[in-house]
Amino acid sequence: MEAQQQKVRKDLILDGLDCANCAMKIENGVKKIDGVSTCSVNFVTKTLTLETDEGRAESIVSKAKEKVKTLEPHIRVIEKGESSSRSGSKGTEEHHSHEDAHDHAHDHGNENTKRMLTRLIIGTLIAAGAWFSSFSGYIEFSLFALAYIIIGGDIVFRAIKNLVRGQVFDENFLMAIATVGAFAIQEYPEGVAVMLFYQVGEMFQSIAVNRSRKSISSLLDIRPDYANLKIGDEIERVSPEEVKIGDIILVKPGERVPLDGKVIEGVSAMDTSALTGESVPREVEPGHDVLSGFINKNGVLTIEVAKEFAESTVSKILDLVQNASSKKAPTENFITKFARYYTPVVVIIAVLLAVVPPLIVSGATFSEWIYRALIFLVISCPCALVVSIPLGFFGGIGAASKNGVLVKGSNYLEALNDVKYVVFDKTGTLTKGAFTVTSIQTGGHISKEQLLKYAAYAEAHSTHPIAESIRAAYGESINENELVEYNEISGHGIKVKVDGKEVLAGNAKLMVKEQIRYDQPADLGTIVHLSIDNEYAGYIVISDEVKEDSLEAIQSLKKLGIKKTVMLTGDSKIVGEAVGRQLGVDQVHAELLPQNKVEEIEKLDQEKASKEKIAFVGDGINDTPVLARADVGIAMGGLGSDAAIEAADIVIMTDEPSKITTAIRIAKRTRRIVWQNIIFALGVKVVFLLLGAFGIATMWEAVFSDVGVTLLAVLNAVRILKSS
Repeated sequence: MEAQQQKVRKDLILDGLDCANCAMKIENGVKKIDGVSTCSVNFVTKTLTLETDEGRAESIVSKAKEKVKTLEPHIRVIEKGESSSRSGSKGTEEHHSHEDAHDHAHDHGNENTKRMLTRLIIGTLIAAGAWFSSFSGYIEFSLFALAYIIIGGDIVFRAIKNLVRGQVFDENFLMAIATVGAFAIQEYPEGVAVMLFYQVGEMFQSIAVNRSRKSISSLLDIRPDYANLKIGDEIERVSPEEVKIGDIILVKPGERVPLDGKVIEGVSAMDTSALTGESVPREVEPGHDVLSGFINKNGVLTIEVAKEFAESTVSKILDLVQNASSKKAPTENFITKFARYYTPVVVIIAVLLAVVPPLIVSGATFSEWIYRALIFLVISCPCALVVSIPLGFFGGIGAASKNGVLVKGSNYLEALNDVKYVVFDKTGTLTKGAFTVTSIQTGGHISKEQLLKYAAYAEAHSTHPIAESIRAAYGESINENELVEYNEISGHGIKVKVDGKEVLAGNAKLMVKEQIRYDQPADLGTIVHLSIDNEYAGYIVISDEVKEDSLEAIQSLKKLGIKKTVMLTGDSKIVGEAVGRQLGVDQVHAELLPQNKVEEIEKLDQEKASKEKIAFVGDGINDTPVLARADVGIAMGGLGSDAAIEAADIVIMTDEPSKITTAIRIAKRTRRIVWQNIIFALGVKVVFLLLGAFGIATMWEAVFSDVGVTLLAVLNAVRILKSS
């Protein structure tokens, strides 16, 4: 019983989906099916994603297919299978079925374009023959009617089918009623010409949408096709889904790393730009971790697999970005609702326009006002808005991904525009989160190199991060034969003989305990004091370094209009305030536990205006509660951390805080272009609706205001991809 209640997600490819209005209708229709808990249609990737109970999945998918067939008979539904990838041959089958479906959809689109072009040419030649000939009456009507059926018969057929099903207010109905109306008032050439212009416009619009789809998809084309699995001495090429944790794979120069893992043999440079946006290749050697999606530039690498494909980085990125459209921005929701009410209202106005003036205005004829009403109907179609806005947001998400920023939904991309307070965690976010030796001060009678050597030998057996940083700074191998009487004094430090000399290495308490006079340094960080043969030798400072671009990130945020930057840290007040001063952070709250960080966010929430938003930037591991509490949670360097990906709304794929500025810039550019499209489309609509109502605009201008505006809006939306 418990297993039946588990939710599963199903993905269906909608082959032939070229109309955003159709996508909206399908989404609304499938949502109403009993048993569907969530449903979204991604117009850009032509994918219907629905969630349902595991036990009812098959019947629900079957009902969803029927619903799509009822709503849009021309769309072919192809099942991708469950979204969660499975290992073994079944996973391979799913992978291939997805690829086959994708290829088919692509070919099918090209075939449709060729077929449409042939129809339009034949129809145009027949209409031209009727226009230039001296035929009249029945023969003239027959030729124009034949040309009309060849060019736009499918539009009329769809409109009739939709009418029978009670779906009236769509673009097929508007075009059919307008052009059939033109025939009814004996404007045969105009009826044919308008349908021709509409179909040409639709064809170009479809080409433009498919090109922009391809541009966006190419940004996410990081899915590996195969893995070279090492089985004994043999190398076998298999699907990435078949590889298990612990398997050994080989990655040759020029190949994409198929799964996350650790290099066990080989040295190479990795092109990480597809995942992180970094242009400089990353050098890897045995012991280094590599992520799926990296491209091997030169050497042959042997890699031990650390994660199955479904859990690998590339799989999670593709899942996040491709399903981002299910979380729609307020602007998208507004336009969807607007389109739902706008078209019926315009149709009612058109009916009134056709009927009322001839009844109350002297000299007004029904034929003239019906013609005006038909023009009014053609203009009313809200295609430009419905197509360009989701395309705009998807382009923004694609541009962010190209720059190393994963945005989980267009609602989060839009929310970035309203962020006025940015709150940072310190360790691992603004600082590197790794202890390093930052200063060595000697008492004067030995060199810095000698002091570091004695410290490294003293810390030879310690596993503490501070000891590891001292050994890393020394960088040479330690001859343990030189160590005698090694003694760790708990809470104080180490006492050991090195080369016959007694060395003490530890904190101030150790110096006090051994009655050695020592310096009290003003340096920030952890201090390791050293004495040699009971004489103070100096100290070493170990601290967490600030990231190279942290200062630039804070300065850039202020230039973008961020009101306040805040740093929250569990570190000491002295260290926290010093880092805050160095970076120019407005407020610093130190010595905080995770729950205290949430309290600070809540205090800030009470200060801000209602429309302003707070972004929290953390490493996503111990900051999960704060990431969830903030309006926008941003995880830094979270690719290796499941906690980061789960808790955050946005994931920065590199450790660079400056990427936050990049994300906000892309969000602002996306909003600007989306609103340009809204204002442009509505502005042109209003002008042409008025011109149509007053009899100034002809059916030609009406079609331009519909198809032409849509085409321009789509091309404008594609500009977002050039964001950087």
